[in-house]
Amino acid sequence: MNSTPKGTGADYLVEKSDLARTSNVVPKLRDILIVEDESLAGDRLTATLRTMLGYDVEVRRARTLAITLDLILKKQPDLILLDDILKPSDTALDSLPMIRHAGFKGPIVIISGRIDRFRRAELLEKGADDTINKDDLDSSAIGKALQRLAKAGKFLAPSRA
Repeated sequence: MNSTPKGTGADYLVEKSDLARTSNVVPKLRDILIVEDESLAGDRLTATLRTMLGYDVEVRRARTLAITLDLILKKQPDLILLDDILKPSDTALDSLPMIRHAGFKGPIVIISGRIDRFRRAELLEKGADDTINKDDLDSSAIGKALQRLAKAGKFLAPSRA
């Protein structure tokens, strides 16, 4: 798969093929919670998820940790996409234990503009399941993260309500 040169039409087709495989590996998601304090970034992420997963998926949004915790207590999402830094002072390192303490057991993906191997290790240790660099945030990066989560068995079985 890595035998094609970067930036070619074949490269694009390989990525599209990877995205198509996502639907075969990842269970059907019904509810995703985006925790992002910047409206434009949240809108972009919502649009990307809608393009990838369709409109059958409920995409909820929270701008603060407090709203996030309220939404989790009302209804557990299948997946949380959490911004690393929420203004004015919350970071994912602070937010992760609180989200887990609120009873969320599903996968949490951190979206950050400052991911390196040390930051990634810190976030995984605190309860994150994966990370995506904001500079690389697109349908391909999200699809690959969803595939990694599915292969690691991070998605919970849907509850029968």
